[in-house]
Amino acid sequence: MYEINQIDTMVVMAIAMFFLGMCTLILGMFILVSRGSGRGAKKLTAQATRLLQKGLADDMAGLVGNATALLDNLSAMVKTAAGVGIFLTTLGLGMMAGGYYIVLQINWPI
Repeated sequence: MYEINQIDTMVVMAIAMFFLGMCTLILGMFILVSRGSGRGAKKLTAQATRLLQKGLADDMAGLVGNATALLDNLSAMVKTAAGVGIFLTTLGLGMMAGGYYIVLQINWPI
């Protein structure tokens, strides 16, 4: 029967932590790339800008106010997505560093 000792446990922990860190890093980078420059956000911004210009030209205060609120919310949405992406990227790098640190702490038999 195979016995699991302290070294085996630490190696499994380090591999799992490094792998989860890689997955988190990739997810964070994907969010940064896809959400920050999404086609939908650009299209929505263009439409809201045209709506704002039409509201200014036709002197419709309610339309201008709603278009401005829409642009502000869109800007906040992009900032939030970027914040989540940066957080996940940093967390992934930290987890990978933690896995590497665990491997450095192992007293390998010589």
